[in-house]
Amino acid sequence: MPHTNALINSTSPYLLQHAHNPVNWQAWSEEIIAQAKAENKLILVSIGYAACHWCHVMEHESFEDEKVAAVMNENFVCIKVDREERPDVDHYYMSAVQLMGQQGGWPLNVIALPDGRPIWGGTYFPKETWVENLKTIAAFYKGKQKEAEEFAARLQQGIHQVSLMPEVETAETFGPELLKNGVNGWKKHFDYKEGGRTGAPKFPMPVNLDFLLYYGFMNSDEKVLRFVETSLLKMARGGIYDQVGGGFARYSVDEKWKVPHFEKMLYDNGQLISVYSKAWQHFKNEEFKTVVYETIAFTERELMDESGAFYSSLDADSEGVEGKFYVWRKDELLEVFGEEYDLFADYYNVNGKGFWEHNNYILLRDISNEEFAAKHGLSLHELQIKVGKWKYALMKTRKERVRPGLDDKTLTSWNALMLKGLADAYKAFGNDDFLSLALKNAAFIENSLIRETGQLFHSWKNGITSIDGFLEDYALLIDAFLALFEVTGDEKWLTLTDKLVEYVFAHFYDKQTHLFFFNRFDKDVVITNHFQKEDNVIPAANSVMANNLHRLYLLHGKSEYMEITKKMLQYITSHFANYPMAYANWGTLVLKLTSPYFEVAVCGINSRLQLKKLQKGFHPHVLWAFAEKESKVPLLKDRFSRTADLIYVCKNGACELPVEEVEAAAQKISI
Repeated sequence: MPHTNALINSTSPYLLQHAHNPVNWQAWSEEIIAQAKAENKLILVSIGYAACHWCHVMEHESFEDEKVAAVMNENFVCIKVDREERPDVDHYYMSAVQLMGQQGGWPLNVIALPDGRPIWGGTYFPKETWVENLKTIAAFYKGKQKEAEEFAARLQQGIHQVSLMPEVETAETFGPELLKNGVNGWKKHFDYKEGGRTGAPKFPMPVNLDFLLYYGFMNSDEKVLRFVETSLLKMARGGIYDQVGGGFARYSVDEKWKVPHFEKMLYDNGQLISVYSKAWQHFKNEEFKTVVYETIAFTERELMDESGAFYSSLDADSEGVEGKFYVWRKDELLEVFGEEYDLFADYYNVNGKGFWEHNNYILLRDISNEEFAAKHGLSLHELQIKVGKWKYALMKTRKERVRPGLDDKTLTSWNALMLKGLADAYKAFGNDDFLSLALKNAAFIENSLIRETGQLFHSWKNGITSIDGFLEDYALLIDAFLALFEVTGDEKWLTLTDKLVEYVFAHFYDKQTHLFFFNRFDKDVVITNHFQKEDNVIPAANSVMANNLHRLYLLHGKSEYMEITKKMLQYITSHFANYPMAYANWGTLVLKLTSPYFEVAVCGINSRLQLKKLQKGFHPHVLWAFAEKESKVPLLKDRFSRTADLIYVCKNGACELPVEEVEAAAQKISI
């Protein structure tokens, strides 16, 4: 290749995609900023990720073009950022672009002063517009440096306010009314027919579904429960779900979950495994069980490294065409299925409903297996055998195709979401394979991503760790290790959790606000640190941390954890009623604090088996712990008996007298 730039030394697949651009790209570092300052040269920061379709388009149009690259190289120090590796840098520049009144998105392109403070930005630009903008801003800086400095200072002040000055608008107390008001307003945006939020595009939003399932269950709100069930069913039957190989795409571009944006992300699938496992516990719908089993199989097959690490994502494109790997033409399907084609085509809507573009069809379903079997005079068992054979035949055919690009870096936070998903699936289904996968991944994390001090790395690839962990890495891993402790009883995971919590308090905790910074306080002076409070596709790091502290308070009896949890909630209560979809994980915490919530400690030689019996059904309002031997964990301490399996049902650390019968304990935790 004629060009090679500094990105050739990266481990990020996204940065490596740009390593042969004629642009003199550099990876983000304090040293590069220092170089720009020394040269008094503007910085161009371009942020994207490996599975981003428009990032590829802009690369092809502009960054591979030698004339465009010449303009960029002459006027700017050009920095390429993988937003998944550096969510802190992405947040800083995204905040700037939004404060400039622009729509955020990726690719995110920002021009900054030599010290890194932004002065201009936007997302995708066609080639001519891009070059014109670059020349205009370079000329403006040369002629009006003072005005550029003043604008940057004002913008920086705005970023600082948005990022670091959380206000407690009112010391509003949190209670059931807060949640009720929030959810009642939220219901106006429910699409009761198709599921998800009304309109298009449609995103799965697992954090929201998880909270609403819990809320509907605790409040016997049939409207909410029906909405959650509809959403999960429509997603499972739609094109957003890979009907052949399992696993969900990022979102659907339409309002019927039909046409996905075809990339598959680890963080979506890890969380959706959790949600579908819990939904199966409550609704007992077999389709939800199928989704969990197939999505775990997909993740193990296509996103798991032999070390136990999970990769980040699969691209939407293959051979430069979006969705090519996943869609089908009629002639291909006729060849595969022959005389069974008509039945297959009816099942997967190879008709006007499934038609997409360029004579391609997206496989999707619109009725249950029971309804389809009855329609065609088949028994349910006969249909299930046929569907299994169809999927096998399609997988075999698809194996011959060129696969989508794989982002094979491993991120701690996303692995933690998958680990939690596997623990939740094991809790729901008792499948030992799920637990084995979880333990393999947890062992990888323990051995490769955690230092002796409790410090985490954010990224790993081919045995190389890079980038210090962010709060999301710690918070989500603590959550996952607590879930693992709950299902295994192995105190090693709780000990590791305590070490991580200690590190977080030492390096991320702000005593003034009682919130946790996204970056360690001694990190990266170029960009403004921030408190991540709003839940998105991934729950906010602070909301996860608050839920963790509540659980650890119940396990360890540390009252200071509960005090901090309540202080963290002060920043949220005034927002929840107006915008609950951005604070759903905080809503989960409010539910735990205002509705009946139990700790169940099972102690005895057969405690694992007793716990499994107790866990049948949906119990979001219970923290589980068990001990098959003497334990020093405060919730389990001095409760082990060699002669009986004792079940303690507790509320806020106060326990009733133990019982030995599972039925008696189940009665105590029923709502």
